[in-house]
Amino acid sequence: MKKDKRFELVYDEGSSLSDDGLKKVFVDKETGVCYLTWKSGYAGGITPLLDSEGKPVIMKSEQ
Repeated sequence: MKKDKRFELVYDEGSSLSDDGLKKVFVDKETGVCYLTWKSGYAGGITPLLDSEGKPVIMKSEQ
């Protein structure tokens, strides 16, 4: 039984070799929460995207 992937890539920009780094936005398909990942050289990070009130950005499902 094949399990569906939980995270979906919705945005991709840059290059890990550039000074600005590689930025990607993923959506958790179970919760709808959006996460920003960033990578440059040997450094990187991940954080949930927040709106102006400090709440997580939720992407509505297209199903």
